[in-house]
Amino acid sequence: MASMETLRYGSEPSQFVELHGTPGGRGTAILLHGGWWRARHDLHQLDPMAADLVAAGWYVANVEYRRIDGGTGGWPRTLEDVRAAIAAVERPAELPTVAIGHSAGGHLALLAGGLSGVVALAPITDVPRARAEELGEGAAGLFLTGDDPAASPIQQLPLACPQLVVQGDADVRVPAAHSRDYVAAAKAAGDDVDYVELPGVDHFRLIDPADEPWQSAREWLDRRFS
Repeated sequence: MASMETLRYGSEPSQFVELHGTPGGRGTAILLHGGWWRARHDLHQLDPMAADLVAAGWYVANVEYRRIDGGTGGWPRTLEDVRAAIAAVERPAELPTVAIGHSAGGHLALLAGGLSGVVALAPITDVPRARAEELGEGAAGLFLTGDDPAASPIQQLPLACPQLVVQGDADVRVPAAHSRDYVAAAKAAGDDVDYVELPGVDHFRLIDPADEPWQSAREWLDRRFS
């Protein structure tokens, strides 16, 4: 990959962005990693994706943010970090800025706001539902202690930007039913949403740029932002 620059957007250890490539090109891709907002997962999950996008002509901002499990993250602080990180990245205003998030990162991408588009890979779209279904080993309850509707993308529709939701039907971390219900609600609210459900694909294959599932996202980016 091309040279990497670190940008800090706050004083906390996790408030930084790794910048890859050169501003311009096709636009800026904001990467938001998953891991159920837990501290043991970090932005390096998406290093291979960052390299793939730089090779395709994107300027990439791979975002770290405050997380739970002993960190200072949680709702709404984690989303505030993401918004502050995006605001701190200098990029050409005339080119698109697209957020690409996986799992909890997909949740944050859908809520970031002010974007040209969002690619949500197996996103968490309904935090109270995830909490009730005990997904993520209790992470949703740690992330959101109350029932604030602003914490769930499905409660914030329409988002008013093009979206792609990619989901594997063999995903046991974020079940496909969550994505199906979100897409149906987003379309009913008038959003421009494409949905790709991949047979036999689990939660983590979606973020491997060497694997076929990622091509759904690449093709959508090429079609929408060529």
